[in-house]
Amino acid sequence: MSPFVDRMMRAAKLDVQLYEEVEADKSSMSQAMIVVVLSSVAGGIGFMQDAGLMGLLIGTVGSLFGWYIWAFLTYIIGTKLLPEPQTSADHGELLRTIGFSSAPGIIRIFGVIPGLSSLVNLLAGVWMLIAMVIAVRQALDYHSTYRAMGVCLIGWIVQAIILALIMTMMGGMPEPA
Repeated sequence: MSPFVDRMMRAAKLDVQLYEEVEADKSSMSQAMIVVVLSSVAGGIGFMQDAGLMGLLIGTVGSLFGWYIWAFLTYIIGTKLLPEPQTSADHGELLRTIGFSSAPGIIRIFGVIPGLSSLVNLLAGVWMLIAMVIAVRQALDYHSTYRAMGVCLIGWIVQAIILALIMTMMGGMPEPA
């Protein structure tokens, strides 16, 4: 197994040490982006039955945009609004750890199976959220998992509002092709 695939598997297994490793490894940014792209494409493929090829494109690009925004919001919220005394992080550390927390989202490809889409997306969403809480806790050097959960929740709410506004300005979701 390649070191990259091993990292993805460890991220999906919620391996705390993996998140510490990618936090410290500045060279893992491209790997984190690839994880986000793979997860996004898997989600887009699973979403194609609802929105066609345009759903794949919008889902993939939207996920990449969302990753960057969420990491930035998490950085601001976690380091400026809700830091613990030992909190020390930069935007890159959050991009890397949150990127790898997308690894469980690759199962969303199974959303193409009729009747499984909702269940697969729910499972992937919960799994990725748990991975993100771990990633945020490690990147922000938090002792409190609850604080990491709060940062993720606040960031998710703000990101959802931003993405909803962007979608509204763009005229909403396209019709299936």
